[in-house]
Amino acid sequence: MISRYSLPEMQAIWEHENRFQQMMEVEICASEAMAELGYIPQEAAKNIREKAAFDVDRIAEIESVVKHDVIAFLTCVGEYVGEDSKYIHMGMTSSDVLDTALGLQMRDSADLLLGKARKLRSILADLAKKYKYTIMTGRTHGIHAEPITFGLKMALWTMEMDRNIERLMDAKEMVSVGMISGAVGTFANIDPRVEEKVCARLGLKPEPVSTQIIQRDRHADFLTTIAVFGASLEKFATEIRNLQRTDILEAEESFEKGQKGSSAMPHKKNPITAERVAGLSRVLRGNAMASLENVALWHERDITHSSVERIILPDSCLLLDYMLHLMIRIMEHIVVHEDNMKANLEKTLGLVFSQRVMLALIDKGMLREKAYEWVQRNALYAWDTKTDFEYLVSEDKDIAKYLSKEEIENIFDYNYHLKNIDYIFERIGL
Repeated sequence: MISRYSLPEMQAIWEHENRFQQMMEVEICASEAMAELGYIPQEAAKNIREKAAFDVDRIAEIESVVKHDVIAFLTCVGEYVGEDSKYIHMGMTSSDVLDTALGLQMRDSADLLLGKARKLRSILADLAKKYKYTIMTGRTHGIHAEPITFGLKMALWTMEMDRNIERLMDAKEMVSVGMISGAVGTFANIDPRVEEKVCARLGLKPEPVSTQIIQRDRHADFLTTIAVFGASLEKFATEIRNLQRTDILEAEESFEKGQKGSSAMPHKKNPITAERVAGLSRVLRGNAMASLENVALWHERDITHSSVERIILPDSCLLLDYMLHLMIRIMEHIVVHEDNMKANLEKTLGLVFSQRVMLALIDKGMLREKAYEWVQRNALYAWDTKTDFEYLVSEDKDIAKYLSKEEIENIFDYNYHLKNIDYIFERIGL
């Protein structure tokens, strides 16, 4: 399904062409740094910069023989550079170029994800303000509780998006590191200043201590952050799916002209996009688990992480990009049924005011346990007999000893539950 919605920018980051381009830039920057420090001729570094190139098919052809991707890449680049290719990769190990290039890919992916995250956040904030006072029932355990507003629900999601954005920014910082430290990270065959210069050129931070690789707790941080982000999108999608249920129908996905919901039942309008988001979040969690398995490697390195990462890193970035794309589309065109919100709120015949009645009795000096008992007996009877709860409370002789008819009438006022909505919105800056 992802191919239906072209995501060319994210796809381009993880395609072979860009991966090799980033690897080549790492190698070129390393050559230039070594030239500046006097380890190789300046003319050689200039020649490498001007002539370095590669061909993806040629790399694959060489790799089929040598069975080593970095050697195949270096051999291919060397064919373009010529004699000065002997200065490429001096004192470096494969992971110096692989992990540094991977840091660039993750950093660039994070930037794209942050752009879409901020767009979704903006849409949610606008919905929060638009429906700030649109009253609806709050539900706990799936059961009517007390009134809230749809705008407050959107404000809640907006704040969660802020946290996701902050986490992703932190994760971007965590993986924006490079390493040019040699075979086991000791700089035995390469000057540490080369690493500093390369990372500065690429906009990365040097890994303070490395082995033959950048440690995979960084990558796990990135992928678990993506998984948490996906869990939030799943939460939003699940709420939409619930609100679209026929017996609730307070909000729903838009239904486009010509769209069909069921092969068998022409009346169906299903929340298929929200369901897709919810389902894909499971893949992100699975990938995050795999990233945690990659943290513990043998000694200074093995390559059990490598094959896993070639799947989970591009897949997770592409999936979250796609999920954000879907949620933006859902929320831009969300259909809100304010009339159903009001009708559903009144289905419980005033029971949403039960706590207010109890608190009013307590304010009059009653013990909480006794007040709870009197209110509950009326509430249960109202629900069982479909009788208006306010009427039952006003006719209860025990309650009448404490609350007047006027006081009871004032209790059953929806506006009471809206009195601090402005305070909440001011607190979060909406």
